[in-house]
Amino acid sequence: MEQKFYTLLVYSENIAGILNQVTAVFTRRQVNIESLNVSASSIDGIHKYTITCWSTEDQIVKITKQLEKKIDIIKANFYTDDELFIHEVALFKISTPVLLDNPEVSRAIRRHDARMMEVNPTYSTVMQTGLTEDIADLFKVLNGFNCLLQYTRSGRIAVTRSFEEPVSDFLNRQE
Repeated sequence: MEQKFYTLLVYSENIAGILNQVTAVFTRRQVNIESLNVSASSIDGIHKYTITCWSTEDQIVKITKQLEKKIDIIKANFYTDDELFIHEVALFKISTPVLLDNPEVSRAIRRHDARMMEVNPTYSTVMQTGLTEDIADLFKVLNGFNCLLQYTRSGRIAVTRSFEEPVSDFLNRQE
């Protein structure tokens, strides 16, 4: 079967040790997690794990079912990119002398809709939000100017294109 890129949205209460339980499911099935983001959800007391990975559909169904069997997991669903609104954040630390000497660097930053966060005599900090491909493109451009000092990117954050958060329906049925 062909591997596809999936995003899993997993909901749980905020209890110590859940992240270990979640990652163990992927480890046992030898599926590499590409990105992981954990944060509070729109529901008070419920945390949301946004996990991306390459997998077959059969394997991702099994992973999702296994996650839902965990006692502390409230709900787990998997999605393809067309079913979600997706975003990431990246921070680039670049050399200020190179930035000032080469006007193409600042043009590239503007062309990629990135934002200057801080400028000092030694380095400048640039923030970009968007899709993985857009961030990777700016990274490639800045790296080509030989001005990149540091770089980091967040994991994917995502919300479904449906009207309600899937865990809301589940919790309403439980009441």
